[in-house]
Amino acid sequence: MTSSLGDIAFYYGNDLPLDELRAFDTVVIDPERVALPDLSGTPRTRWFARVTVRAAHWRQHKGQVDRYVAEHVQPLVQAGYQGLLLDDQGELADSSPDRIRMMTTLVDELATRYPGLPLLVRNHADVAEQRAARLSGAVFDSLYHGRRTFGGLMARVPVKVREAGLARARQLQEQHGLTVVAIDYCVPGDRTCRQQQAQQLLADGLLPYVTTPALDGIGQGRIEVMPRKVLLLQLLEQGQPLDETFGVLNLAMPLNYLGYDIEYADLRDPLPLGITNDRYAGIVLVGSLEVQNPLALQSWLLQRIEQGLKVAVFNDFGFALNMQNGPALDLEFVPEQRVLLDRKPEILLQDELLAFEVAVNPDIRDALGVRVGSHSKPLLRLQSDDHVYDAAAITPWGGFVVDNNTVVYLDSLEQQRWVIDPMRFLQQALRLPQIPVPDVTTENGHRLFFTHVDGDGFLSYDELSHTGERQQFCSAILKDQVFKRYPVPMSMSVIEAEMTEMDKRARPELERIARGIFALPNVELASHTYSHPYFWSHVDPDTGIKLGPEELGEWYTAGTSSLDIPGYGFDIDREISGSIDYINRELAPPGKQVKAIFWSGDAIPPRIGLQKAAAAGVLNINAGNTTITRSSNTWTQIGPYGVAKGKTDDEYQVYAAVMNENVYTNDWTGPFYGFRRAQETFELTDRPLRIKPINIYYHSYSASKPSSLKALHSLFEYSLGQDVLPIYTTEYIRRVLDWRHVVVARTGDGWKVRSGQHLRQLRWPGQGVPELATASGITGYLPGPGGLYVHMAGDEASFRIGSEHSRGVPRISQASGFVRNVQRDGNSLQFDFGGYYRPQVRLEEAGQCRVRVDGKPVRPVVQGRSLQVPVAGKAGQQVDYHKVQVDCE
Repeated sequence: MTSSLGDIAFYYGNDLPLDELRAFDTVVIDPERVALPDLSGTPRTRWFARVTVRAAHWRQHKGQVDRYVAEHVQPLVQAGYQGLLLDDQGELADSSPDRIRMMTTLVDELATRYPGLPLLVRNHADVAEQRAARLSGAVFDSLYHGRRTFGGLMARVPVKVREAGLARARQLQEQHGLTVVAIDYCVPGDRTCRQQQAQQLLADGLLPYVTTPALDGIGQGRIEVMPRKVLLLQLLEQGQPLDETFGVLNLAMPLNYLGYDIEYADLRDPLPLGITNDRYAGIVLVGSLEVQNPLALQSWLLQRIEQGLKVAVFNDFGFALNMQNGPALDLEFVPEQRVLLDRKPEILLQDELLAFEVAVNPDIRDALGVRVGSHSKPLLRLQSDDHVYDAAAITPWGGFVVDNNTVVYLDSLEQQRWVIDPMRFLQQALRLPQIPVPDVTTENGHRLFFTHVDGDGFLSYDELSHTGERQQFCSAILKDQVFKRYPVPMSMSVIEAEMTEMDKRARPELERIARGIFALPNVELASHTYSHPYFWSHVDPDTGIKLGPEELGEWYTAGTSSLDIPGYGFDIDREISGSIDYINRELAPPGKQVKAIFWSGDAIPPRIGLQKAAAAGVLNINAGNTTITRSSNTWTQIGPYGVAKGKTDDEYQVYAAVMNENVYTNDWTGPFYGFRRAQETFELTDRPLRIKPINIYYHSYSASKPSSLKALHSLFEYSLGQDVLPIYTTEYIRRVLDWRHVVVARTGDGWKVRSGQHLRQLRWPGQGVPELATASGITGYLPGPGGLYVHMAGDEASFRIGSEHSRGVPRISQASGFVRNVQRDGNSLQFDFGGYYRPQVRLEEAGQCRVRVDGKPVRPVVQGRSLQVPVAGKAGQQVDYHKVQVDCE
């Protein structure tokens, strides 16, 4: 079925789920409830306004249609709506002459006044029939279910009414060529009903949309949006930063890798509303015995489960399990018995998900006192005396794993380890489907590589000079021995006070060096704040004022709070916008400005700090705790992509992909060659799963010692010897921000993905390859760690997964540059290609093809059915693109 409307959705709720609705080509919203979104953020979606045609308004204007349109419709068109749905809220059977006359008059006026503006009518078959030539479609309501519910069930439409409605719909389609959209309804949370009803309407030959009775959900039409948000509930202590919680430190990374963005909620606050299975892929609960209102949590959780959401529980439920609530969770309450606490329980059953990084060490003190019922799958069953209980299980509603089998601390190593495989447990408990995963580690099959520098030590002297030689500033050494030596994108920051206050006699020389660095074509500018605050976590998230021990409790850290600047007291605006203004005014060359702030100290900025950075027009990065090495080989040492400290991107902190040399050198106490071990981190976050890009993140003081500078060189040489695609740090940040909003939808037997301007990589974790002959927006693919890397040509792709490669259809398998403006004509391919560092592109099924670059024939390197094409590239602020033509006819 084809239609100019494409995939259509209707949303009449108060809050607009923009990410999910972006999957649809046309979305009708109610302007009386929500505002029109920024159209630049949804370039593939047309937004229609619901015009609620009220008889009272019509009478008020005495039927003068021009006055009615001027007051009720013209403001909507001027606001930027790209179409209109005329909806008088009547029923399909209501075809009174007055209603028909009113609606036909309105259609005539709108079609004349706004030629080319798409118009739809709802529940007006007679009007649609009379004015078909002026309409883009007709909307029929409730062919199968009415909008009222009775005991949780939808009211069924009588068969005769349905048959009459279907007959009128087919008449409009066949005799008038009009697209007919059918809205139908299921109770909230009933995903199976949505799926089945949409298929029924498709079988009826209609364009379906099945949603909630209030039209305030993400419905299903020809496509089914796969929700990519997970709600993570946990209890924060007084003063505890979100960044230091179990959810962020341990659970966010596995969820991010699986493709899911996380919304955090504190169990001290009111439990969130609007958590439904059309917007959320599931709920993760990090339970605690300290929850203040366990009965409220129990009631809220059981309601969400009843509405179809799956829940993964870690550590504890947060409320007592007993004979009353147990049956609803398929749990059998085991009455307390006298057990010997000093006797280690016996393992009766242990699933392969357990003993992931360390062996199971059962402890009777962690017993929840329950066994799962017959509908559940125990993962760890233990026995102590006659006390048989389950410490982990997959249940009909999700799954749970108790405290001693999540993350444990190993005293002898002073390290943590996962007992259960968190990624596979989350997949099974939340029933996460196999989807194309948006990926920020890779592009065109090559691992992304970026490097950024915190300014600390810009004024430090080196220890490299020979006796009698004048010592150099570390910053000068970096300029000559790193920034100029490696022709790849670099991102450099400075601390304003280090430049201007710490050694005022050196200021002219330091600023001269900084100007020289920032003038290099491969360097982008960043701020590392004004005074280098050490404890951003001590700043109030709402006011930006520093907090003390009375507000932060045990999370307060005493000591120096920043660089020692006489007479200066913390000022969040001075730290962020003030330092940015200084760099732009005093150090930036023409045509360049600060693009990012690299957080200092603990790098745990409050929500207001993130907001102020965004208001200053810059991106942000740092923190992240990724330091996995072979001697600390644990996922607890791999951080997520970032952390949401509010609802918008302006409140999202992007984490560094890998930590800096300070961590690898024991807080810069030695060994100073320790940063070499970051290579282990690069390798362990690439195999067996590629969880992170390569990120060489360091400080200016790495140039102060021979061993630390050699370590830095070794990392660059290793990294640039891999199949990498170098990018700027801000380009990585933008990919992470795009990643949060990618929408993935199922299209029957295929997939539809809409990403953003920057993110162009998907990872398919299953078997098979895209069918390129029928796909759109796909340039090729490459097998890699964790799955098949599928390359997007732009911000949209549609494809099916098949079992075999498309023979004779050229595809890009890998490229160390950016592919843009792709055109496929039969078995020929044309695209723009460029990159910063040795850009070359490899194509499969192209061994016999002719290649032209910028219109000139070239002789590519041919290996069997593959060929490789290099182009000129350089690291600058803009990419130089070359037109590549591959003719395989």
